[in-house]
Amino acid sequence: MNRIKNSMADLGQFLDRTAGVINDEGIIIGSTNTEMLDVEDTNISTIFSSDEPIIKTGNKSYKILEVNGYGSLVVYVEGTDNVAVTYLELISCCVRANLREANDFQLKETFLKNVLLENELPGDISLKCREFDVSYSTPRLILVLKNQASDSLRLAASLNRIFADSKADYVLPLDENTLVILLDASESSDVSTYEEVAKKILTQLLTDDLISARIGIGLIADTLKDTAKSYREASLALTVGNIFEPSSYLMRYDRLGLGRLIYQLPPTLCQMFLQEVFKPGAYEALDRETLTTIYKFFENNLNGSETSRQLFVHRNTLVYRLDKVQKITGLDLRNFDDAVLFKLASMVRRYLERRDNLKLNEPDHWW
Repeated sequence: MNRIKNSMADLGQFLDRTAGVINDEGIIIGSTNTEMLDVEDTNISTIFSSDEPIIKTGNKSYKILEVNGYGSLVVYVEGTDNVAVTYLELISCCVRANLREANDFQLKETFLKNVLLENELPGDISLKCREFDVSYSTPRLILVLKNQASDSLRLAASLNRIFADSKADYVLPLDENTLVILLDASESSDVSTYEEVAKKILTQLLTDDLISARIGIGLIADTLKDTAKSYREASLALTVGNIFEPSSYLMRYDRLGLGRLIYQLPPTLCQMFLQEVFKPGAYEALDRETLTTIYKFFENNLNGSETSRQLFVHRNTLVYRLDKVQKITGLDLRNFDDAVLFKLASMVRRYLERRDNLKLNEPDHWW
């Protein structure tokens, strides 16, 4: 009922009398005088028992509104003269139009959600687009935002502020942890263009102290019907990105790389692969310092000099650590093929860890 509350607050700037809206329990849910909010009107029983179109009692004029989806509401204006009756009719029209608009928006929102979740028949989508005044042929790109449930209301409010002036973009809450943004992608066919939009969204969310939000980006859909595929892609980007890049807040479907391939492999095949690469207990024998050295070595494209510089160690120390890795695992990371094998195996291992929520340092595991 925030729409009614805001509408009455706006009307209060023009009316010279107190007016408001009461629900069927007699509670004032919107008023030009904010001090009256949530106050009970004791005349409610008299109002509902009357057959008159305009009820005048207690120096107030009342009118009952029946609005689909909202039940019975009562509009009131201070005074019982003709001016009060005129105000009453005008406010009633305003409230009815506001609620009808809100109801239409909710129906449109439900329709768009059903399209994303593939709950609409493909043949019906173009027809309903006309009904809800949604462009069917406009290219769109989907952003999926995940957040902590405790931040869902604040996140929705922030996104609505960001897209308040946009008529072609839609913000849709799917559940308490997930919001979807349908972006108009008619300006460019390059996903990078909309990655910049996502970065601006993240910057604003960080400003609003919503640091838990993460965004997945799908590919551009040619029509509204195809947005379901873009939604699946954006959701997969979040899932895979959370496994292989947990420190990243922004994941693109078209840049998942090996992570997407590994995610689609059967767990049994992943387990067989790890058994072939690592001897039992070999990976666990690598301490944190050694693992840090390995990943820094990979980051620098197997460049020993640059790795030594960034780790602030002598090159001989780096050579010693790489020899240690070779002795434990049988893989010489200075050899490209062995480095690729280790990198792939470590990603598979991370995938299985996240998938089964296991503690990998436990010695009982087969790998």
